[in-house]
Amino acid sequence: MTTPSMPSASAPPPAAPPRSSDAFVGYVLSLCETKRVQSDLRSGLGQPVERCNYLHRHLVRRLPERQHRDARRAHYAVAALIAARPRSARTADAERGESAETPPAWYARPNLGASLAAAVNAQVIKPASAEGDLHLFARQSSDALHTRLPALTRHLLTGGITIDWAVLLEDLTWWDRNRDRIATRWLESYFRTANPEGGDPAADTDATTPATGTPDLHEENI
Repeated sequence: MTTPSMPSASAPPPAAPPRSSDAFVGYVLSLCETKRVQSDLRSGLGQPVERCNYLHRHLVRRLPERQHRDARRAHYAVAALIAARPRSARTADAERGESAETPPAWYARPNLGASLAAAVNAQVIKPASAEGDLHLFARQSSDALHTRLPALTRHLLTGGITIDWAVLLEDLTWWDRNRDRIATRWLESYFRTANPEGGDPAADTDATTPATGTPDLHEENI
């Protein structure tokens, strides 16, 4: 008489491969651990790629040789924004890195609209200013958006608001091609999350909906 075998425990599903945007952000964060390199990256703040002379040595070999202009500009811009973080934000990012928590699913990660809503809830920015920025962004090209981002992101970070750099990177990459869709998603995330009258901002658990279905940055050789 044979002994029935015990059913084997089902194996956990394989983890999804990291998105290239997350890998790039991790790379830039590691670069910023060296002050000279951080200074080089920060010099590109608000500048087009053609004027980012000190960034090429750090970023060129990390990016595809054939890459769409918008994608290249987005990578350089986000690298500069990360390098320009205030000290408090750099400390918070280091602490989050040490905790090594599993990141949430991509669709649940905050886009810029959700970050602005968090700033309203924390009284870092006034609702009228946040909404005005979002409606202005919806009418602007990526060049104009890049010009406004350094001051805005610094204000958010100084107020303790987290910015998901990988989500911002992908949104900037596709902005001129899908501006209406991305701007709508930012506005939806903002109005789901913002709580200007001071209620409980955690009441809506589906507050953020960034980048659902957005292709990985290198999938279409942009």
